[in-house]
Amino acid sequence: MPLEIGIVGLPNVGKSTLFNALTQAGATVAVYPFTTIEPNRGIVTVPDARLTRLAAMVNANRDHPVEKVTPATVEFVDIAGLVRGAHRGEGLGNQFLGHIRPVDAIALVCRCFEDPNVAHVDGSVDPLRDAEVLDLELTLADLEVTERRQEKVRTMAKSNPREYAAELEALETLQARLHAGDLVSDWVSPGSLTAQLAQEISLLTAKARIYVANVGESDLPDGRPLAEMVSSRAKAEGAAFVLLCAQLESDLGEWPPDEAVAYRAEVGLARSGLETLARAGYAVLDLITFFTITGGEEVRAWAIPRGTKASQAAGKVHTQMEQGFIRAEVAPCETLVELGSWSTAREKGVLHVEGRDYVVQDGDVCLFRFSP
Repeated sequence: MPLEIGIVGLPNVGKSTLFNALTQAGATVAVYPFTTIEPNRGIVTVPDARLTRLAAMVNANRDHPVEKVTPATVEFVDIAGLVRGAHRGEGLGNQFLGHIRPVDAIALVCRCFEDPNVAHVDGSVDPLRDAEVLDLELTLADLEVTERRQEKVRTMAKSNPREYAAELEALETLQARLHAGDLVSDWVSPGSLTAQLAQEISLLTAKARIYVANVGESDLPDGRPLAEMVSSRAKAEGAAFVLLCAQLESDLGEWPPDEAVAYRAEVGLARSGLETLARAGYAVLDLITFFTITGGEEVRAWAIPRGTKASQAAGKVHTQMEQGFIRAEVAPCETLVELGSWSTAREKGVLHVEGRDYVVQDGDVCLFRFSP
């Protein structure tokens, strides 16, 4: 499954424009609220120059080009704009919050541009006020989910109170903290029963978050004061921060790639909005990338959590590889490319053989040996 990022924001902050820029999916965009009725979904590839260099190395050792070069992917989910009262159904928001409960991270899009032709739902541009509205609605939606779980567990506990005592206590703690307006991600202890419950019932405020400051093109590259307000909020929360111009990214998606790169450099941008957001997603979820070469037929990138062991990474490729895991032959991507071939890496002693408990490192190229 690809990394999933849910895109949330108030109406008319540029969510659907951003979604289109990232996925080139053609979602409807308009200057009035609630354009996005059904959730938009799009899977996009994650740019990684290492994969390109690795494929070039494989091609240099073959009579014909490698058949497939498969990057890691990100799935973006864009839902209806949220407004005050969304948790109880105002503005269509509540019925669509369920669409982002399964995602890995949430991108909160904050409007940081002035445009008299695009009305703001609250009448004026204030990204911090917008972020507070989003937090309130996500928190209240989580509170409803928590209370429903409490009712269910209390019913089950009538026949066996001891079995459910710990879960009820954890749910009561969640309820109290959510009532106080606390984001679950700010206080829950990783690995605790409370954290496990928050994940099981997919609490939105427990998810990793990325603040996206959507600025005007004239505000690039630093975004000016409005974006700085969002950056400071993200820093205070320990969340990721991305600055981009969704409209510019959407426009550049129709340009020839080399011209788009040149224009981004001209306005002070080192990389595309997609790459910037994908990097932020990897960072907040602490993901790394490893690579595989399948018989010279496919060169592929895989995203896994940092700390993943070799046998688990093999299972990412195919469940049989994990079940019948024997060993992994591993070489760092950059070193392998520099040497020019797998056989040279073996001769130079760069390739190392690892067991199932080896912790895969970012950039590892892995050949998994297994018994079918």
